[in-house]
Amino acid sequence: MDTSSLMEQIVSSGNLNRAYLQVVRNKGAEGVDGMKYTELGEHLVKNGEIIKEQLRTRKYKPQPVRRVEMPKPDGGVRNLGVPTVTDRFIQQAIAQALTPIYEERFHDHSYGFRPNRCAQQAILMALDMMNDGNDWIVDIDLEKFFDTVDHDRLMTIIGRTIKDGDVISIIRKYLVSGIMIDEEYEDSIVGTPQGCAAARIYVKL
Repeated sequence: MDTSSLMEQIVSSGNLNRAYLQVVRNKGAEGVDGMKYTELGEHLVKNGEIIKEQLRTRKYKPQPVRRVEMPKPDGGVRNLGVPTVTDRFIQQAIAQALTPIYEERFHDHSYGFRPNRCAQQAILMALDMMNDGNDWIVDIDLEKFFDTVDHDRLMTIIGRTIKDGDVISIIRKYLVSGIMIDEEYEDSIVGTPQGCAAARIYVKL
């Protein structure tokens, strides 16, 4: 698949409309700018063309994600990153363009964060394998996986498939956009925030 002009697909009206509808369906909390998802439509009416041009010319600058701590059922907390609603919209548009490209490359027995797939299907597949005579199921949880993703290695993997420099640029910008913890800014030199569309793409790569 030719990915040299992928940005034009990302900023196409049809793709952006789908991204907007998905962000509104997902609802979600405000990011660092305080904008609610219910305000996104009006914001895009006023600024949509500017945002599209900024993406085309590599001038768009993502805002830091807002750090939120969510308790884990077994104790401790999971750090989630809440992007601004505008960044969620752009990330969703990017994810929609990348997903069909990478769907062709994923293992058939991969079920996480994929369209029309779920954990229940993975369980049924595991049961089928057991019925076929396999005796072992291994459950692995990679501790702090999202927090330790190496940016350079990730971009190298993405660059093997995505040949549009504008898309590579905006993905890199999201990786290094930073984190706001209360009122303190922190650089994001490693890792990718959980809880956003970008993370769902990264984890599958």
